[in-house]
Amino acid sequence: MWKSFFTGLLSVALAVPGMAQPARPKLVVGLMVDQMRWDYLYRFADRYGNDGFKRLLNDGFSCENTIINYIPTYTAIGHSSVYTGSVPSIHGIAGNDWIIQATGESMYCTQDNNVQGVGTTEKEGQQSPRNLLASTVTDQLKLATNFQSKVVGVAIKDRGGILPAGHFADAAYWFESKSGDWITSSFYMKSLPSWVSKFNKQKLAEKYLKQDWNTLYPIETYATNSIADNNPYEGKWAGEESPTFPRKTSLLMKDAGYELIKTTPQGNTFTLDFAKAAIENEQLGNNPSKSTDFLCVSLSATDYVGHRYSLSAVEIEDTYLRLDRDIADFLAYLDKTVGKDNYTLFLTADHAASYNPMYYTDQKGNGGYLFDRQIRRNLNEALSAEFGSDKLVRSLTNYQVHLNYPLIDSLSLDLEKVKKSIIKTLKKEEGIAYVVDMEGDQNMFIPAPLREKIINGYNRKNSGAIQIIAEPQWYSGSPRGTGTTHGVWTAYDSHIPLVFMGWGIKHGVSNKEVHIVDIAPTISSLLHIMEPNGNIGKPIVEVLGQ
Repeated sequence: MWKSFFTGLLSVALAVPGMAQPARPKLVVGLMVDQMRWDYLYRFADRYGNDGFKRLLNDGFSCENTIINYIPTYTAIGHSSVYTGSVPSIHGIAGNDWIIQATGESMYCTQDNNVQGVGTTEKEGQQSPRNLLASTVTDQLKLATNFQSKVVGVAIKDRGGILPAGHFADAAYWFESKSGDWITSSFYMKSLPSWVSKFNKQKLAEKYLKQDWNTLYPIETYATNSIADNNPYEGKWAGEESPTFPRKTSLLMKDAGYELIKTTPQGNTFTLDFAKAAIENEQLGNNPSKSTDFLCVSLSATDYVGHRYSLSAVEIEDTYLRLDRDIADFLAYLDKTVGKDNYTLFLTADHAASYNPMYYTDQKGNGGYLFDRQIRRNLNEALSAEFGSDKLVRSLTNYQVHLNYPLIDSLSLDLEKVKKSIIKTLKKEEGIAYVVDMEGDQNMFIPAPLREKIINGYNRKNSGAIQIIAEPQWYSGSPRGTGTTHGVWTAYDSHIPLVFMGWGIKHGVSNKEVHIVDIAPTISSLLHIMEPNGNIGKPIVEVLGQ
């Protein structure tokens, strides 16, 4: 009996080294739609085709109740949290911009003055993921395959391409408005690949802008889902008499330049054109080593359109109708080049967006604007009267009060008294629900879900000392400002879409609450690799077909 037992152990031990690698897809595609609200999956569904959003829902698994579990809800944080499975408190990306508390230095999320632009001599090229403290799921894939997997990030916004692709990426590319070209930095390479230079020579941004932007369908057919085209809630470009169709981008580009492509649906088309070129030329999904590749695509134009035109605009509806077509075309391209059953794709967003407060209040709802500059003036005036200095508050950034610590120290002021004075003044401001000393003891008076978001979003080195929580439908902006924005805790900013489709994914739908940080560990589980090193999320096991 013992002989047979040890013989069995030996056979197992000898068999382990020869075990096959776990099955994996040839390619994973992360598709981020910047500023996409969850309800956009359904708001225009009667006008979507069958092969874009509807295909994702019909063939994939939709997590209908995906929530961002931190504040503030901004682009850089969202992209970082999706791919790290973590939150600002851990991964360090505290906003698109922040202030380093120790020095008072302003920092852009992907700013890296130690690298140079590639394909550009402009400052926009000095970018890298070095400010991201945690690893990404893309980093973990590189480690798990001994760096044989290829990882590429693509987005009009630098932060949308850089942060998802992680620290070990083969490349991240972003758009430079001055030249109309796709660029990168010396963090990744010394010179642009020939295929990128060839792509840039097509001058597609210029070609798209010369086509002007008119509605995809007759404008009267937008009346069901959108408000009148000419309304006071939309922003205009310089040279426009009214914010109405057709948008004469061929004329506007003479003053606005290639920057204009960002605020048209063609910006998304242009991005996916480049993503396809990356798949073809980098052989993504056809890796000679048989390793899984990862393509991170972020569609930035939806965010720019939202900021300028607001949620109710014909421009938003038209952008999503066109995006539906672009996604259908992109999925068909993946089917053809990688194989329908060979790739896994997930679609999500970095944040959602609010209705314009002016529009909302005109409909007799409650809402308004927190005018940061005026609030800052009010704070410094109150502090000056009490402490003799009107420069104790550096700024209001990311719904946080940033203090001038060196000045406070030089004047030998009691920091706790300064903060209490600020909190007392802020509580008098209309539209502010809570004011929280981030290292104080009053957090117990805030609802638990909101308290968790505040804690998750607070990074001691990069976040302000005091967190401002706005009342529903209030946000930071100029009084009666046009367009929309985001950044707060409520559902309109934090409820995002999440749909998985393809290899290893079940078909289904769930209304169970999951979080933005659960995406990275879900993909890690699918690939049988370790989750990122700052991960706090959990795999969404319902979506996995294995």
